[in-house]
Amino acid sequence: MSTLGQRISIHTGDITRLAVDAIVNAANSSLLGGRGVDGAIHRAAGPELEFECRMLNGCKVGDAKLTKGYRLPARYIIHTVGPVWQGGGKGEAGLLTSCYRRSLEIAHIHDCRTVAFPAISTGIYRYPKNEAAVIAVGTASDFLQQKALPETVVFCCFDDETAELYRCAVADLDKRLT
Repeated sequence: MSTLGQRISIHTGDITRLAVDAIVNAANSSLLGGRGVDGAIHRAAGPELEFECRMLNGCKVGDAKLTKGYRLPARYIIHTVGPVWQGGGKGEAGLLTSCYRRSLEIAHIHDCRTVAFPAISTGIYRYPKNEAAVIAVGTASDFLQQKALPETVVFCCFDDETAELYRCAVADLDKRLT
């Protein structure tokens, strides 16, 4: 097994139940909760999360901000705002790459050994899941090759179909790296 395979794992399930140092929230720019994984994280973390998010004055697309995890098993929540898919010609790939990189930088700064990501922008923002998986895995791999922390990146997928896309992205990258 490659080093990449030892530091990246794929999980199918509910990201709000993962006992990791940080989970990443696919947030909207207000950071005040929304639909999908964003709403689920806000509900599971409790009302204190919204209070702290109000102090952050939102977040730009491609950037990320940190809060406490509150009632979640995760110590921190890293909120990142992914791009809305507009056909691929409006810089969406660069913005999605930035979401993963900024989230990993924040995890690194806060000594997070484990960080879990949802499939950012693939829900109501309609980013094609296969392309998003390749960007997510490639960005994480590049970061992990340069830094010791986080030790492990978990891609937490809502369903088996998405998890399989991430497994394929890891396998394809492993082939290219060996």
